[in-house]
Amino acid sequence: MAPVFKRRKPKIESFDLQPGRMIGRHYKIVELLGSGWEGEVYKVREGTTGIERAAKFFYPHRNLRDRSARFYARKLHKLRHCPCIIQYHSQDTIRFRRHDVTYLVSELVEGELLSTYIARQRGKRLPPFQALVVLRNLAHGIDYIHRVREYHGDLHSDNIIIQPRGLDFEFKTIDLFHWGPPRQENIADDVCDLVRIFYDSIGGQKFYSRQPQTVKSVCCGLKRTLMLSKFKSAGQLRQYLDTLEWD
Repeated sequence: MAPVFKRRKPKIESFDLQPGRMIGRHYKIVELLGSGWEGEVYKVREGTTGIERAAKFFYPHRNLRDRSARFYARKLHKLRHCPCIIQYHSQDTIRFRRHDVTYLVSELVEGELLSTYIARQRGKRLPPFQALVVLRNLAHGIDYIHRVREYHGDLHSDNIIIQPRGLDFEFKTIDLFHWGPPRQENIADDVCDLVRIFYDSIGGQKFYSRQPQTVKSVCCGLKRTLMLSKFKSAGQLRQYLDTLEWD
């Protein structure tokens, strides 16, 4: 008898969920919000209430045995009191192209990506003082994460939603990197990423030489050893900015 071979399931590289499609019995797709290494995030509308939320769909080959989804949900729950973290609601599964696909539902955050906000400004960069305010508020949010011995792990301007509030700014991070237990190296990476966001927001290398010494004292020339000798956590960075004397 000839051997019987099981047909391999095709790997899912994109969900391409169209607006109006029902997901399970509760949610309808509104639009794609973004995609990344682990999966795609969609705006969805709850059928019974009309409330809009965000749903992250995990690629099955990036979520073996639901490890990624469980870890991500638990980390969001642990950080639920952090002002810069989205609020997790629930988890569910759908059948898609012969795969069981897990998705997490969370609050939908209003605002725009920090990268988009910066690109809309004059010269596509922020004035130094405004950039320092943005950095200070970001450091305040990440400080909470570090104080509970956790880390973000994926800080960049395409992963942060900014919400201007009068003369101030509020932020939400829309993704986290979650592999492995937190180590000092992870916290150090978050600090360097915060400084890098600040550096890029004021125009990067092209404008760095013209920046006041106040700015350069924060950037440390983007030299990792200098940054980490000065700021060992987001809390130390925030404290430094709170006592900064402007030139």
